[in-house]
Amino acid sequence: MDDLTQRQIDILTSIIHEYTETGEAVGSEIIEKKYKLGVSPATIRNEMVALSHKGYLQKTHFSSGRLPSAKGYRFYIKNIMKENELSTVDEVAFKHSIWDERDKEYKMLSQATRILAEKTGLMSLVTTDSGDLYYSGVSNLLKMDEFMNKAITRAVFGRVEEIGFWSEILKQAYLIDEDVLYILGQEDFRDPMFDVCASVFGEFKTPTLKGIIGVIGPKHISYEDVVTKVRFFSKLIEDITRSQEA
Repeated sequence: MDDLTQRQIDILTSIIHEYTETGEAVGSEIIEKKYKLGVSPATIRNEMVALSHKGYLQKTHFSSGRLPSAKGYRFYIKNIMKENELSTVDEVAFKHSIWDERDKEYKMLSQATRILAEKTGLMSLVTTDSGDLYYSGVSNLLKMDEFMNKAITRAVFGRVEEIGFWSEILKQAYLIDEDVLYILGQEDFRDPMFDVCASVFGEFKTPTLKGIIGVIGPKHISYEDVVTKVRFFSKLIEDITRSQEA
């Protein structure tokens, strides 16, 4: 796959799993001890250096460990990740949570935003091509270490309310032939302040309503879980809207 050896793929995958679990930079010793890849810490260190040179890992200023880069995450999401499945119980509960609000579009979107934030533990956001913007879960972010930094928190909340930015993201979603849009770190947020952040969005599109729903959180979120829920809610909004249009 791409320009990576199988050993490098295994190491990158292990680093992403460890970073998802701890939120901290990952060193070679923990990979050797915990993930049992059958190679020495020195070999892992060498491969981590190679992965960094190829752009799949990045070094932090505060630790000797490494973090997955946006490129590393995109490789993992495209080639390695297996999405979790929603249980039937969750599907029914999610649908019922917004079904009663189906007659009023703004209530349905606002409720969907609230429930997605509640079920992911992240901030959730919906924007439409008519300029509507709904978000929920501010308190979820304020509990996370990455957002204890006031400068980062101010930047994120300022960006959340920046309608023009989300309008551009919405346009991107329509141009990309995929049903999930990933915004990863400073590369996609267009500002180094957002390097610790990530967003996952799903598109909904009907004759009367077009938009995206998704979440904002730290870059080490569990994409396997989050993507499944975002995908389900975007499809649910689309299905409910179409039923109202019929």
